[in-house]
Amino acid sequence: MSILINIHIAQEHDMLALGARLGGCVASASGKPCTVIFLHGELGAGKTTLVRGFLGGMGYHGKVKSPTYTLVEPYQFGARQVYHFDLYRLTDPQELEYIGLRDFLENAAIFLVEWPERGAGHLPPPDLDIYIDYANAARQVSFAPHTIIGVEIVAQLNTA
Repeated sequence: MSILINIHIAQEHDMLALGARLGGCVASASGKPCTVIFLHGELGAGKTTLVRGFLGGMGYHGKVKSPTYTLVEPYQFGARQVYHFDLYRLTDPQELEYIGLRDFLENAAIFLVEWPERGAGHLPPPDLDIYIDYANAARQVSFAPHTIIGVEIVAQLNTA
């Protein structure tokens, strides 16, 4: 499926707002029990900032830290679980087995995965790829859905 929307982000608060809108769209999307979103972008592009906004949009008001060293941070929202993965420090995709990825995937959850290419072959396919690229001092965020749930999320985001 092709990229449906591109959004220009001028400042950090815009990225937080986009993340909050995205969180609302994912929370209301129906379909699979698990929603998998891959986040792509260079260091400092704003992946964790987007996740912070996403979690805020779902009602989380605590500190959101990058799971660079722990690889995963879980967040609970009623019956829904969100797992934020940061695979930047992963040296071998097999390490995902050691942290119990299969156990995580047994839950009805939302998976936000930074640096997914480092877990290639061990991660489930994404419903949605999000690309964050530098555009001078700003960012360009592109959304590429791969499943019906991904298309639904992007359609909602486009009208939100």
